[in-house]
Amino acid sequence: MECHVINMEQAPRREQYAYFRTFANPYVGLTVNVDITGLMPGKARGESLFLLTLYAVSRAANSVPELRRRMREQEVVEYSWCPTSHTVALDNGAYCYCRLSADMPLEDFLPYAQAAQMRAKQAPSLDDGEDGESLFFISCVPWVTYTAMVQPVPIPADSNPRITWGKYFCQKDRTLLPVTLLAHHALVDGIHIAQFYEALDRELAAIAAEEA
Repeated sequence: MECHVINMEQAPRREQYAYFRTFANPYVGLTVNVDITGLMPGKARGESLFLLTLYAVSRAANSVPELRRRMREQEVVEYSWCPTSHTVALDNGAYCYCRLSADMPLEDFLPYAQAAQMRAKQAPSLDDGEDGESLFFISCVPWVTYTAMVQPVPIPADSNPRITWGKYFCQKDRTLLPVTLLAHHALVDGIHIAQFYEALDRELAAIAAEEA
């Protein structure tokens, strides 16, 4: 994946970067109930609600430059595009990882993603690969609707954003989905998290218009 170095000494957030990178737990996160009503017709036709959501989430996250930034030793790099690595359930109750990229039309993404998941199940692995630094880490808890989440994180802290969602629920005539974004606070502030959710609303609206 292509990337370039960001000169944090000249960046507007240089003080925040220097401050939060020293924290033992430098993560900031938010859970928002997102309106996915427009995805339900596709689900009714047999399309994967998970993959529809993943497509929207990936494209929304990639639209925010700060979410494409990673800390690499003493440098910060910004990727031109970040793929996802998501959990795929196995028949034995465990799971493996599957890597996808949503830089294509939805009609191409769905069959490509389904084929990739089948390959992942046939050769399950928890290895993110040599270029795992670029990834968005994706997971889903489809059994429960939640209002907050605590995520496992490594020591020392990495800078890969983590995006998770739970079980959808109905409120009046809308279908809502709890979506959580966790990011490294040295790179990402609340405004960038808000930009992600705003972009996610736009991506979901675009899918709904395409699926109508």
